[in-house]
Amino acid sequence: MSVLSEARAAPAEAAEPLTVVPARHPWRWVGAAAVLVLVAQFLHGLITNPGWDWETFAGYFFEKSVMEALLITLELTFAGAVLGFLGGIVLAPMRLSRNPVLRSVSWTYIWVFRSVPLIVQLLFWANLGYLYDSLHIGVPFGPGLVHFGTSNLVSSIGAALLGLALHEAAYAAEIVRAGIISVDQRQLEAAAALGIPRLRQFRRILLPQAMRAILPSAANELVNLLKSTSVVYVLAIGELFYQVQVVYGRNGRVVPLLMVATVWYVILTAVLSVFQHYVERHFSRGWR
Repeated sequence: MSVLSEARAAPAEAAEPLTVVPARHPWRWVGAAAVLVLVAQFLHGLITNPGWDWETFAGYFFEKSVMEALLITLELTFAGAVLGFLGGIVLAPMRLSRNPVLRSVSWTYIWVFRSVPLIVQLLFWANLGYLYDSLHIGVPFGPGLVHFGTSNLVSSIGAALLGLALHEAAYAAEIVRAGIISVDQRQLEAAAALGIPRLRQFRRILLPQAMRAILPSAANELVNLLKSTSVVYVLAIGELFYQVQVVYGRNGRVVPLLMVATVWYVILTAVLSVFQHYVERHFSRGWR
């Protein structure tokens, strides 16, 4: 070996391995300890504070009237979601239409129903009889062929479903529209050039890709609708929140009865979140 080669090899042999020391974050651990202390104090208060009255909570959690009210809440949520998203599926293409009449009507509907609070809409539909004694189906601006009395047509449940569905349709329309415009439109142009029918374009190309953008927002809106059903108590409908109000109005146990409703809402939201996870995973196949 030459003298030059030995000179080059010597530093390499003498070099010691580097010791990597991770950065220390003492304040991160201080913050974590403070959070744990606060959580422990909160849990201790839940267990030891007699004001929570867990015995009353356990006694009414599976009480018959509460379970019947829970069923009404689920029915309102399911019906409002189905009708609302059906309306949104109609309104979204109208909003994207090149026809100025359809686009303007859809935009106005969405603007109005997103602006008016849900509780105002419910009260409006419940008092529809003050505006119209009856509804007529017949010739426009001419004689009516079929007559309906609004006092009999729009019941409390009908007003609740109408208000929830129309309110939900405005938000669902924007969710569906966002999903549609998230798909590269050049794919549809290529499909049209290949002679693929428009219905198949929508079903096999547009919808599977749009669902990835629609589902997270739709699931969030469904959870919001579940909680919004509590507003229908103003129509004296025996859903979950109204029923616990009736019970604590009789026995005066406000906090434990409110916790009954709270825990049921949390459980239902958790179930919807699990369902959302599996549906999103189904539509994300081949994407990651």
